[in-house]
Amino acid sequence: MGKPTGFLEYNRIEDPMLEIKNRIDNFEDFHGQLNVKDRETQGARCMDCGVPLCQSGMELKGKIVGCPLHNVIPEWNDEVYHGHIGHALSRVLKTNNFPEFTGRVCPALCEKTCICGLNDSPVTIRENELYVIERAFEEGLVKPRIPARRSGKTVAVVGSGPSGLAVADQLNHRGHSVVVYEKEDRIGGLMMYGIPNMKLPKEIIRRRKDLMELEGVVFKTGINIGVDVSSEELLSEYDAVVMCCGAKKPRAMALEGLENVDGVRYAVDFLTEATKELLNDQLPSEEKKSSIEKSVYKKDVVIVGGGDTAIDCVATCVRLGASSVKQLIRKPCPPLTRSEDNPWPEYPMTLETGYGQLEAIYAYGRDPRIYQTVIKSYETDKSGKLKSIRTEKTASDGTKTEDKLKCDLLLLATGFAGCEDYVIDSFSLCRSKRGNIETAINSYQTNIQKIFACGDVQTGQSLVVRAIEQGRRCAREVDKFLLGYSNM
Repeated sequence: MGKPTGFLEYNRIEDPMLEIKNRIDNFEDFHGQLNVKDRETQGARCMDCGVPLCQSGMELKGKIVGCPLHNVIPEWNDEVYHGHIGHALSRVLKTNNFPEFTGRVCPALCEKTCICGLNDSPVTIRENELYVIERAFEEGLVKPRIPARRSGKTVAVVGSGPSGLAVADQLNHRGHSVVVYEKEDRIGGLMMYGIPNMKLPKEIIRRRKDLMELEGVVFKTGINIGVDVSSEELLSEYDAVVMCCGAKKPRAMALEGLENVDGVRYAVDFLTEATKELLNDQLPSEEKKSSIEKSVYKKDVVIVGGGDTAIDCVATCVRLGASSVKQLIRKPCPPLTRSEDNPWPEYPMTLETGYGQLEAIYAYGRDPRIYQTVIKSYETDKSGKLKSIRTEKTASDGTKTEDKLKCDLLLLATGFAGCEDYVIDSFSLCRSKRGNIETAINSYQTNIQKIFACGDVQTGQSLVVRAIEQGRRCAREVDKFLLGYSNM
């Protein structure tokens, strides 16, 4: 696909980004886009490789490589190259409901298996996808697709993260009447409040919400199912219920009493507050600092964790004026290049420096990451506020050394331990070993016939792209349950 010799003629060129010095004082989107001609040449780099592993979505050694949605990537790369945006859009939307999300926050599992990447740089698949959907919106090609007729069946979707939105979108287009319940004041789940605005602008989520509403989906925010609305009410009102309420219960640290110390916060709670204040026009403010700014400004911050959430916390703290930011990571530092034990097309377990770390290096003159390090103890002042932590670092030879770090704010980005207990208990659902909602084998149906579950609430913490894929599969199963068959 693309130009047969394009991979030989053109180098990989990525979307431009605003210079660090010009972006770390605000929460605006810092991603730019290539011009049309350069983007078309990036589509031309897609080889006629014969076996496009980019769309495989397979699992190797516990890691997913290739697109879980099985996007028909070579086909829309070819359309990008030829400038056929309408055709490219039809191929993108065939497998992905929300390319504007995955085009911004997906770790590009597709690119990890791109055959161009064997001896050169992979195709800019994620950015090509984002280009298609954004240009399609600009040209008015994305229009409401209102079902011609309704089935008479009603579905409640609990949670409006990527899996919930995918379920709702699929079932609505099938003709079922869908109502999405969200306990927060805005839809999007962790896309809204767990990912900062500069990485995923919130108007992008609002744009999709507006489109889905025009197509017939009803959103009800500020309603906590199991608290504000009972399970009995929900089950009596709808023909099917789909639980897509995430797995946000934070994983506690094995250090007694730490979570209750003044100055210690869970990362997602911190990011949520920062985004809410931003959306409420309280960030930033020179005259009067917001509560989240006051907790960070000129403070020494330590972040525990090495994933995307930790990177987002680093970037947020840089913007809020922290005096210093350090990131403690339990695992060893990954190698710069692949080893013999990690061959292509396995997921590359190599060192990557995220946007937050690059910003911290610019702001503080050093990489914030400290590997093979854990917290052993902490110290508070007389008022009970955190003032320092003591860490233990394990060298490659097993030698352990301790250090004392000044710490006014400790952010715990240590993952999640499953969905909230009241969600499972209120519906009398079975609990999996991971603390999530258990479903039948190779199914999304729970122990209660008309209740289904998908996304993080079923699998545990995962990727946006995987949540969308599960939402699509779950929707097909719900459709079959409602009608006795499905052509989705």
